[in-house]
This record gives sequence, structure tokens and C-alpha cells, in this order.
Amino acid sequence: MTNLSYARRMVEAGRMLTPLKSPSIDIDDFYRAAWVQAVAAIDHWLHEEVLRRVSELAAKDSPDMPYQLRVYELPLHTIEAVRRGAVTVPEAVVEHLRDKLAAQSLQHPGKISEILKLVTEKKVWYEAAGWINRSFFQGRTSLNEKKLRSRYLEITQRRNKIAHDADLIDGDLEQRRPIDEASVNDAIDWIERIALAIAHVLDDEG
Repeated sequence: MTNLSYARRMVEAGRMLTPLKSPSIDIDDFYRAAWVQAVAAIDHWLHEEVLRRVSELAAKDSPDMPYQLRVYELPLHTIEAVRRGAVTVPEAVVEHLRDKLAAQSLQHPGKISEILKLVTEKKVWYEAAGWINRSFFQGRTSLNEKKLRSRYLEITQRRNKIAHDADLIDGDLEQRRPIDEASVNDAIDWIERIALAIAHVLDDEG
């Protein structure tokens, strides 16, 4: 939420500067920066949330832990460190997983599903879509798992175009894709809904 608030402040800065219409300032870049920041916010949160929950589950050493965590493999040097008492099992698992995740971005729904299998066996996107329907739209929408995945992917793909292609229109070296306050606020709102929904699904004991 802190990182999303930062993204919202970028949008607000863009809105406030719009009347100035300075030729030296491209207001749309505030919106693009906010878009990138919002995606980074959920990416960072997902990494930290998975690591935290993996640590807690590994410490419990329960037979009820998710299958993917029960069969999680550690390198021999890490197992040896555990045997010597240099690190605990939860510490070893989290350290190895942190290194593994360091080079991965969680900007694709499939990647998120895969990593969340370490902490839950629920159908996260399916349940998240249902929760968003009930909590934000009072059941008035037809949002389902497929549509929610698609919306998230649209947001992250636009982020990649901004970050990697300067948001230039394909085949054009000067003209950028249009962006405005409403579209970036909508993207930030959807990221917040998705994060809240995933958190709810992970915490729900039902």
C-alpha cells in the first residue's frame, strides 16, 4: 500500500502540473512512472509475501504444508549447512528461494500461480476473482479467473512497453502510446484489488 500510495502521488503531480503545459516537461511521463511503480509494488509485495509465508510454513514442519513446499529441493551444500547447525531448515529454504526469485519478476499470472503453490493449494486466481466481484462490485460484474488474469497481464505488458520500449508505438521512433490520469488510476486500482484479493485468499482458512 505504501508503494501504491507513491504511485498515486505521481499521478497527482502530473494532474497538478498539467495546466502549466511547459514544453520542457512531458506530463505523461509522470503517468508512465506511476504505472511502472504500481507494477513494481505488487511484484515486490508478492516476493516478500511468499518468502514470509514459506518461512512460517517451513518452521511448522507440518504434514499439511502445500505439496510443492514439501518436495522443495535444496542444494547439497545447504543441506550440509543445516546438518552442521549453521542454519535452520526455514532459514535455508528461504535463503535458497530468495536467491532463486531474485532474478524473477512476478508479472505474469502463470508465474504467480506457480510460486504461490509453495504456500497454498488453492486456485488463487479463481478465488481472487470471486472475492473482487463480491467485495468491490457486489456481484454485479462477470469477472472470472480468465478475465482477471487478462486484466493483470494487460497492465504488466503496458509496464514492459514503458520500461523497455519507452512506450513508443510499434514501428515509430518518436510517437508514444497515449496515456492519461484516468487510465493509470484504473491500473493502480486494479493492482490494489488484485493484491488485496490474493492476500484474502491466502489468509482465508475456509
